[in-house]
Amino acid sequence: MDTVFRDVRLVDGGGGPSFRADVGVDGGRIAVVVREGTGSRPTGRRTVDAHGLALSPGFVDMHAHSDLALLRDPGHEAKVAQGVTLEVLGQDGLSYAPVDDRTLAEVRAQITGWNGDGRDVDLTWRTTGEYLDRLDHGFGGEGIAVDAAYLVPHGTVRMLAVGWENRSATDAELGRMRRLVAEGLEQGAVGLSAGLTYPPGMYADDAELTELCRVVARYGGYFCPHHRSYGAHALRAYAEMIEVARDAGCALHLAHTVLNFAGNEGRAPELLRLLDAARADGVDLTLDSYPYTPGCTTLVSLLPSWTAEGGPDAVLARLRDDATAARVRYDLEVTGSDGCHGLPVDWSALEVSGVADVRRAPGCAGRTIAGLARERGEEPWATARRLLVEDRLGTTVLLHVGHEENVRAVMRHPAHTGGSDGILHGAKPHPRAYGTFPHYLGHYVRELGILSLEQCVAHLTSRPAARLGLSDRGLVRVGRRADLVLFDPETVAAGATFEDPRRLPTGIPYVLIAGRFVMEDGRRTDVLAGRAVRRTPAP
Repeated sequence: MDTVFRDVRLVDGGGGPSFRADVGVDGGRIAVVVREGTGSRPTGRRTVDAHGLALSPGFVDMHAHSDLALLRDPGHEAKVAQGVTLEVLGQDGLSYAPVDDRTLAEVRAQITGWNGDGRDVDLTWRTTGEYLDRLDHGFGGEGIAVDAAYLVPHGTVRMLAVGWENRSATDAELGRMRRLVAEGLEQGAVGLSAGLTYPPGMYADDAELTELCRVVARYGGYFCPHHRSYGAHALRAYAEMIEVARDAGCALHLAHTVLNFAGNEGRAPELLRLLDAARADGVDLTLDSYPYTPGCTTLVSLLPSWTAEGGPDAVLARLRDDATAARVRYDLEVTGSDGCHGLPVDWSALEVSGVADVRRAPGCAGRTIAGLARERGEEPWATARRLLVEDRLGTTVLLHVGHEENVRAVMRHPAHTGGSDGILHGAKPHPRAYGTFPHYLGHYVRELGILSLEQCVAHLTSRPAARLGLSDRGLVRVGRRADLVLFDPETVAAGATFEDPRRLPTGIPYVLIAGRFVMEDGRRTDVLAGRAVRRTPAP
């Protein structure tokens, strides 16, 4: 065999008790699993003596924002070092395919804060299939760091078919959106994402979403919404997405399932009862979450939705106009804008994590909007407005608004999977980008006992593989792909903190993708084993 792992604590992804075993890998697949004391020990051209370390399937990041990072950084240690072997891209209804020249420029401007402006990436694709092909042939045809699946982004599709107008789609526009979604699924996408607090996706009504989800259902994909509110109307927003999925007969995966912002403390049991009732009623429902309380998004996304009509240039024009800017401020600080989840903004809770251009906005990262305003002797809105204009909407912020008991309750749910929601761009990104998976294993399993090791590994491996329809992944069983992580349950931990968010984790010495070592002895190799993962359509 190519490789044999001796004396591992096998946590095979199925959720059952772990056990001692030798595991052999050959030709990129699991060739043999020999439980301790039950048979002859396998031999291989290479033997890794695990000394009781845990061996599990590779971790699946169900909510990633590495859409350009995978084409920019061949090492991609932010994810590889965590044991991530597959990421799901195209999240929150905004990504880079399908596009035309106009919408590519618009989406680049809108999500510069997530991925940079893309000037360092050759953005020559236009269709979903062409983007997946680019992932397959990244870095001179060698591939990319980890495998990647893709969701057709509803907001980008709406840009193509409708533009930036706050209105219902016409029949002709809806027909075009249906065709674009179908084409994306035929070309290999695994489903449809939506960003319903981000323009222009937030302008869609439920009828539009239902029609598009019917297309997704025909192809065996799933709907992954960032729904309309995580704050004042969070439970109503979750219920709304359940009804869309139910009406369409479409599988539903709830993105970054959190109950944060004021008023939601202790309300996780209400949410979980809602989810359980839907599942009992036949809705095919799963969810993901990250194991932290603060969130992260772009500063511009907190503005009221009316500011975004016409696209990014129109937003900047409104911010430059004093009278219009005063109206924006009132919606943010008094009314509670829909972009800010229906609640008045708390400037002291918004910490700048990154700017598009430090030359235009120096010295901001790691500072709250309120703190920057005090230093400048001005109102927080004046600081935020200047930052938005000078940074051309490229600023990202951390939102320190979460509730720990809700985070813990959600991760215990049987439909739960792990998703980092990791934004890799910016001077001080959220540590979830570099720490989500070891933080689950170290803090919530070993230190707090919120989940057993076996339960947690199932949440991070077999459950997401099942949602993605990947029958050859997610379990350490003979014949399955050898996407594997060897880690130390006693030392695994997230190195990333809010003060030092790019520090790599500890306790994960080996990671394999299709039997190839992408982490070895705790160091990134030069292997590029990642490719696009295309779901086989089932129309």
